[in-house]
Amino acid sequence: MPPASAAGAPPVPAAPASHKSVTGTRKTVAALFLLPALVLLGALVVYPIGYSVVRSFYDQSGDGFAGVDNYRALFTDDGIRTALKNNIVWVVFAPAVSTALGLIFAVLTERVRWGTAFKLVVFMPMAISMLAAGIIFRLVYDQDPDKGVANAVWVGVHDTFAQSSAFPKAHPGRESPLEAAGGGAFVTREPVRAGEPVTLPLVGVAPDVMPDDAERAAVPVAEPGKVTGTTWQDFTRGKGVGTLGGVDASELGYAGMRIEAVKDGRVVASTTAADDGTFTLPAAADGALLRLPADNFKEPYNGLEWLGPSLVTPAIIGAYVWMWAGFAMVLIAAGLASVPRELLEAARVDGANEWQVFRKVTVPLLAPVLAVVAVTLMINVLKVFDLVFIIAPGSSQDDANVLALELYRKGFAADQPGIASAIAVFLLLLVIPVMWFNIRRLRREVRR
Repeated sequence: MPPASAAGAPPVPAAPASHKSVTGTRKTVAALFLLPALVLLGALVVYPIGYSVVRSFYDQSGDGFAGVDNYRALFTDDGIRTALKNNIVWVVFAPAVSTALGLIFAVLTERVRWGTAFKLVVFMPMAISMLAAGIIFRLVYDQDPDKGVANAVWVGVHDTFAQSSAFPKAHPGRESPLEAAGGGAFVTREPVRAGEPVTLPLVGVAPDVMPDDAERAAVPVAEPGKVTGTTWQDFTRGKGVGTLGGVDASELGYAGMRIEAVKDGRVVASTTAADDGTFTLPAAADGALLRLPADNFKEPYNGLEWLGPSLVTPAIIGAYVWMWAGFAMVLIAAGLASVPRELLEAARVDGANEWQVFRKVTVPLLAPVLAVVAVTLMINVLKVFDLVFIIAPGSSQDDANVLALELYRKGFAADQPGIASAIAVFLLLLVIPVMWFNIRRLRREVRR
């Protein structure tokens, strides 16, 4: 007789052999289905990582063992140190700004009727490749305000408050009654007298950049008790054409030129030239020297050097935010749609204003989604390469350098595969903690 169990319960029958064979068959089938993926994973991920780790301990030729010399170069090479500093800036600011803008867009578009259209426009840059985005922003940041949108806007705002001169290249010509006064200004050689017209000829301004409101220069007319004169472009096209120091029919007046009468270093009168270059000063200008202030010849404002050494990294981060703010907005909007409206209404009923509801209810409830977005973007910016390579010009590429770009430069341009492999391994080590944090957080979410 079969022995009874200790508790008197009926004995558990042994699993039939057929059941064991079915289980084994299922495992075999599962392994066969996984095998292609495992082979690809090993060939495309595991093997390159392992090879890079091994290669990072060898010298440039690949034959001599270099130990940790390649890793020591990560902290001694100036180019790599600059790249590391820039990567820190990227990791701190790019994900934070993209996530913050995505949160703001997601919350605000819930309250407007055309929110879906706005989301579509903001998300549209995600459909553009990094290469195309880099080319677009290389043009946006062009130094010439006539080409670069950023400087066109910036110059427009600047010139609203501080108008630039239309005569930056103007200067006295041969046998001119004017001479340099220092600081970019010009002054008459002799004092002027009331009732005696004064001519102030200048040259150096190309005809095609003269102000649109400039008219044909007029010969000054004497007025009793006043100082009158003309300031104009003393240049006529063609060799030997025109009268030097005299107003010719085709020459244009310097419209808007400022003229000051100076006595003993003090301005006693001032005026602005009319569209035809003529001007009139009161009797106080009698016996004074006429001065054309340096502001008349100030170089036009051409905006900021967006792709210069000091602004190139923030400029490229701006291009990245333009691309990825839409990604953050879509994910956050999806999370916002699952937030219970009863909690928001309860907070409003309790007297909370909209800012308090947003800060103390909406943001805490969206914390898991915000963490996903921020971590994803952090991993992404650690690998950023395309935008920096395309947007930064050659003169500023060293200042905009990042680890992924330095890896490319060391591996292909400088032919230093050992150091390039060390940079790749270092990047992997930087990404692993962020990935571990993300996986751990996802597991906690699943357990809930």
